[in-house]
Amino acid sequence: MSRIQTVFEKLKLHKRKALIPFVTAGDPHPKFTVPLLHALVEAGADVIELGVPFSDPMADGPTIQRASERALKHHVGLHHVLDMVSEFRSKDANTPIVLMGYGNPIEAMGWETFARRCEAAGVDGVLTVDFPPEEGHEAFAHLEKHGIDPIFLLAPTSTDARMERVAKQARGYVYYVSLKGVTGAVHLDLSAIKVKIPQLRKRINLPIGVGFGIRDAATALAVAKLCDGVVVGSRIVQEIENSNEQNVVANVRSLVKELRQAVDKA
Repeated sequence: MSRIQTVFEKLKLHKRKALIPFVTAGDPHPKFTVPLLHALVEAGADVIELGVPFSDPMADGPTIQRASERALKHHVGLHHVLDMVSEFRSKDANTPIVLMGYGNPIEAMGWETFARRCEAAGVDGVLTVDFPPEEGHEAFAHLEKHGIDPIFLLAPTSTDARMERVAKQARGYVYYVSLKGVTGAVHLDLSAIKVKIPQLRKRINLPIGVGFGIRDAATALAVAKLCDGVVVGSRIVQEIENSNEQNVVANVRSLVKELRQAVDKA
């Protein structure tokens, strides 16, 4: 049983919802990534999505784009991200880590090498924003061979055919993008999510996490009532951006604690 599956089964047993925070590896500086990962766990994260810096993050809004730029200034690449996961694993054997990013760095490394290195580092899942399930059968086969869960996005515009394909290929959980647009958008439509989640559950047996547009404890609670997990990215990255070296870890820990408390009310 994968770490991701184990976490969601424990949460279901205790009637709790998952909190899934996102940070970009290397932001604001590579020395902070592992301490931030541990702080997320201390604050109540169930699964962590770790962004791989990329020069053209087309699905991301300005906040996460700037996070990638800050990391890239320090020359943080996929190799470094995997090393960071290995360092994190030396003290945390249980919290699932999902790498989230784009296909180009993985293609450059090669999917077989990437999957093998993910397994060695302790990565649990991979979500490639620009690598849809229809185009990556061999790539995802490498992931599964090494025990890595391929995780996919679904959106308000996803067709029935896309949902069915994701239902067949996805492992771990499915990430539902709550709105049309990029990360960091603020026009969250809870009524639309309420309609969509039951439609997804008819086709998908995996847990469903919802992200994009979750800005505070109130929206985290509202979304948690509708799904299995709440994904928060831009708001946490914004906290990193607005902090300094002395307080960045403490500020992120405090924010995620607030989100954890809100999600637990669901």
